[in-house]
Amino acid sequence: MGRQIAAARALVGLSQAEVAARANISVPTLKRMEASEGPASGMANNVAAVMHALEASGVLFIEQDCNGPGVRLKDRK
Repeated sequence: MGRQIAAARALVGLSQAEVAARANISVPTLKRMEASEGPASGMANNVAAVMHALEASGVLFIEQDCNGPGVRLKDRK
């Protein structure tokens, strides 16, 4: 999930500071999440806040399947 968060942020073109502000967390907290191998490190409510901020920016988080987890942009209809 940590790498998914980093990929999602890059996909929508937001800086770490922008995502951290939208999720009401610190930049160092976001950096630790993004650097995590596997599940994002940090408190569950902070991870959820980051995911919600990125989803509100148009990201879909793709769950683990036979090809692994991922992210993509929502259809803009």
